[in-house]
Amino acid sequence: MSLVGNLEDLGLGEILQIVSLSRKSGVLTLESTGRVGKVVFLNGQVIRATTSASRINLGDLLVRNEMVSVEALKKALFIQRNSDKPQRLGSILSEKFNVPQEKIEEAAKEQIEKVVYSFFGWSEGSFNFELGEPSELASGHVNPLQLMLDSGLNPQWLAMEGSRIIDEKRHRGESLEDEVEEPILDLADLLGDEAAALFDEPAPVPAAAPATAVGDAPPAPREVQGPPVYLVDDDQLTAQVLARQLREHQLDVKVFTSAKDYLRALPQAVEAGENPLLLVDLVMPKVDGTGILGGVEIIKKVREDYPDLTLLLMTDHPTAEVEQKLAKFKLAAVLRKPKKGDLGVKAGQAELAALADEVFRHATGSDPAPTATGYHFGEELLKEVDDAELQAHPGKIQPTPGIHVLGGMLQELNNPSLGGGIILLVLRFASELMNRAVIFFVKGDEIVGLGQFGLDGLGDNADALVRQIKVPLREESIFTHVFADLTPRHTTFGDSKADRYIMEKLGKGRPTDVFLGPIISEGKVVAIIYGDNLPKQEPVGDTESFEIFLSQAGMAMERALQERRVKGSQAV
Repeated sequence: MSLVGNLEDLGLGEILQIVSLSRKSGVLTLESTGRVGKVVFLNGQVIRATTSASRINLGDLLVRNEMVSVEALKKALFIQRNSDKPQRLGSILSEKFNVPQEKIEEAAKEQIEKVVYSFFGWSEGSFNFELGEPSELASGHVNPLQLMLDSGLNPQWLAMEGSRIIDEKRHRGESLEDEVEEPILDLADLLGDEAAALFDEPAPVPAAAPATAVGDAPPAPREVQGPPVYLVDDDQLTAQVLARQLREHQLDVKVFTSAKDYLRALPQAVEAGENPLLLVDLVMPKVDGTGILGGVEIIKKVREDYPDLTLLLMTDHPTAEVEQKLAKFKLAAVLRKPKKGDLGVKAGQAELAALADEVFRHATGSDPAPTATGYHFGEELLKEVDDAELQAHPGKIQPTPGIHVLGGMLQELNNPSLGGGIILLVLRFASELMNRAVIFFVKGDEIVGLGQFGLDGLGDNADALVRQIKVPLREESIFTHVFADLTPRHTTFGDSKADRYIMEKLGKGRPTDVFLGPIISEGKVVAIIYGDNLPKQEPVGDTESFEIFLSQAGMAMERALQERRVKGSQAV
């Protein structure tokens, strides 16, 4: 997978979401007005981020936060440089100098977040995502003074927070540009001139960018109110967004994303005398990883072992039947939470705020204080560049074909009212890249035509004729390898009986190149889009952006199917 384009066509938030959901490993490079930024992904999680606008490194960060002395850092670097097997600097500091590993991870995490958030202020530029080998990206063979995590950060969370920060800056009239930060440590002093040259990674910093003092002093810690809130939701993004909202109410929140970890932590909390308030999501896997009502399993277990703890249930599908069924467990309340797809719109933000307010009331017995102006997730992330600026960079990059429509299509795909329109979106996107396309639907043991565009040779009844096309799954055909590999492919027709039948039905002869893209839901091919460039004998070309969209379309179908199942389960 290689994805190239302009930030004006596809925003950083959308890029982060694409890489996250596809669980790819690789390096995203951003370039804007003389600045260069890099974000490294491992299996869809962010493990490293660097920018030419800031030279802060891990050693510098640890010294700033008084977690290690300069002398100890020198010794750790000496050990690292002279060891036979390279180690991470953080590992050496933890093992040899008693610096808590979790503190190192937390410091690195905060700085990586800060770097990524700064990229949302780059109002023009280009991006390039290149796949990388997970083993190489996860190895310690990188600049030992650079920031790198063992466990990555959720890109969807970073996208949400980056959008919020940019929106708030716009609302306050502040500059969106990141400030240059200089390290307080001299690498040559730490390592010697020769070693410092090896470790330092020079990158261009624009001459016009003003140097600033080291960052502002951290805000004074807030006084925590009420008992700790133990929150469990298998959707990591929703859990993190809700936890942030609760912490703004000065609540102490501990987040879990599995029923197993949640039930393991509760005994330790009770033994320590915490008596936490429990906030449990209804729809999540059970302890053994099966089913969809793991929240009910947690509630039953909690009431058996801890009958006096306050229990709050949250769900994005509240019904009277659910409340009636769970009444015997003496829940303090059943609260509505926003759907994941609504977190970025005003209605979802209002639901989130109402949920946080209710949790605060149950935790403290009082109303929360009024909060600052709400977030504006829905506004454009990046300002448009005027025509003069666009013309100043002619032909700077060759974007991936279809990249200009990918962002808008992904937004439409996340529309909860879309329903059966997913197939229409797929055909609309295909029309940007090929002359003809047909959607085939898997029905029982047959592949059946469903819809089309560009089949002008079939006359006014093209749709009806396409729906008459039926190919048995067991027969060898152009589709066979797609079902076996579950991956898109460019191919040509063979001489099998089924291939001759399909060509005859579609008309216009034998194309030189055929694109086949599966739509996969729950691990199975549920539909295939066929495309070619007839009547022209031309290859279809680069379909990378379209393949990304097809993977998201399959996930959208999966979400719709899961929602129908949940509604059916609640109705029962």
